[in-house]
Amino acid sequence: MTYDDDLDALGLLCPLPVLKARKRLHALTTGQILRMQADDPAAVVDVPHFCAEAGHELVGTQEIGDSCHYFIRKG
Repeated sequence: MTYDDDLDALGLLCPLPVLKARKRLHALTTGQILRMQADDPAAVVDVPHFCAEAGHELVGTQEIGDSCHYFIRKG
């Protein structure tokens, strides 16, 4: 999947991955996609919840070993 910006949140624990994603998404324009890499086990729940609450769309996820890539379209 193509994306416009990349965020490495590997090694960060809740709530830091979502907080950093919020800040990075603020700099993007509506419709652009952020790829966030995270290995926090709570991210699997936190990221979809964050997207729903903030008006963004989680357009895909990709598991890679112990981490996951989240593709978030700015709403």
